[in-house]
Parts: sequence; C-alpha cells; structure tokens
Amino acid sequence: MEVILLERVAKLGQMGDVVSVKEGYARNFLLPQKKALRASKTNIDAFEAQKSQLEARNLESKKEAESLAAKLDGQQFIVIRSASDAGSLYGSVTPRDAADVATEAGFSVDRKQIILTAPIKELGLHDIMVRLHPEVEANVQINVARSQEEAELQASGKSIQELAAEEEAAADFEIAELFDDIGAAQASDDELLPTDDEEGSEEPAEGAAEETVAESDES
Repeated sequence: MEVILLERVAKLGQMGDVVSVKEGYARNFLLPQKKALRASKTNIDAFEAQKSQLEARNLESKKEAESLAAKLDGQQFIVIRSASDAGSLYGSVTPRDAADVATEAGFSVDRKQIILTAPIKELGLHDIMVRLHPEVEANVQINVARSQEEAELQASGKSIQELAAEEEAAADFEIAELFDDIGAAQASDDELLPTDDEEGSEEPAEGAAEETVAESDES
C-alpha cells in the first residue's frame, strides 16, 4: 500500500514522502495514528494545500518536545518491585510503568512514547528512550529496586550481585563474632575450674584432719 507521510517516521521517510508499506502496518499504525494518509490523488492534493500549516504545526510541536527533552534527558526514576534474591522480578516493568513514574515526577510522558524492546524483568539500572516527537528523543534511566534504600545503593553504582555479596559477608562476620564470644566465654569458665594440682593438694589436708581427730580420741 502506498501512503503519504504527514510527519517524519523513523526508517520510513520525511513529511510529504509517498512510500510503500505493508497494508497491516498502514491500517494498524500509520493511518489510525494519523501519521499518514492513503496516497490517493485527493489526499495528495489535500496535503499539498495544507503543507505549510502542517509544517508550522510540526515545528511548534518539535520546539515543545525539545524543551521537554532538555529537562527530561538524563533523569532517573525509581520503580519499586518485589524480586528474588537473584534479582528476577515477580512480574515486569512495562512502558506504562515507566510513563507513570515519569509523569508522577512532573514530566508529561505517554506510554506510547516509551521505547522498550522488551519488558524489564530484572532489578538494576535500565536505560530507555523516550520519543517525544518524530525528530526529538530523550534518554532516561529506570532504577528498579526492592526498596528505596536499595535503589539509592544501586544509584551509587552497586549492582544487586555486589549488594548480595556484602550482605552475605556481613552475615558471615556476625556468625564469626558469635563463635568468638562463645569461645571466650568457654575459656573464662575453664579458668574458674580447679586444676589437678589444686585438687591433689587438698587431699593431704583432709587426711591430716582425720589423723588429728584420731589422736584426740586415743588420748
């Protein structure tokens, strides 16, 4: 199917270009999104008559997108999700989720503007692209974590694997300290018990006492 583009479409053409596309792509995307019209003589003539207005409108929307992109580019947004110790999410982070957190932060972003080749299914920092206009894009980062504290640690540059290793090391250290305390307590108890020499030195004293009692009886 041949269509005339009403705006620039990536990997397809610029405004005013007549291009050949698959019928399904035209019917499901280009035509309903008003990015193109069927390339009939009537539509081509109508486009030429409105071309200057369309170009002016496109320029205005492009300037607005560029203004938003200057503020949005480089931003990081936190998404809290449940996940396994290995970092796999119980679910996923979708374009809608990304658009929602950006909007909550004060940026007007639609889920259709979020470019994700696949849903995010792992904890960590994920770079994504936001297409604000056919000619304007911004790059943002989604920080997916199990808690605000974990998100802050990830933002500082630590991966989920490093965090897990630190937690394991801390647990091992606590166990080692516990065994050290138990060993020290056992050693202290051992010091309080009498030695063999001390036990042996007490026996003659008891025998001497018995002899003294015997002598007293004989007298």
